[in-house]
Amino acid sequence: MPKLFPLVFSIAGVTCAGIAMVIALSLGQDTLQPILIWVAGGGIAGLLASWIIARKLAEV
Repeated sequence: MPKLFPLVFSIAGVTCAGIAMVIALSLGQDTLQPILIWVAGGGIAGLLASWIIARKLAEV
């Protein structure tokens, strides 16, 4: 799992952060601080998703 996690995170983390940025801009929050908060939250969601996905793939 330690070798698989960074690979999964490189895809899932960026994707979740990008989705969070689109959500922030869609809600009309177009200044730096709200966008950074949304992107950080998306990155954390991507981190958790990557950990779960890597763990499940390592079991197979």
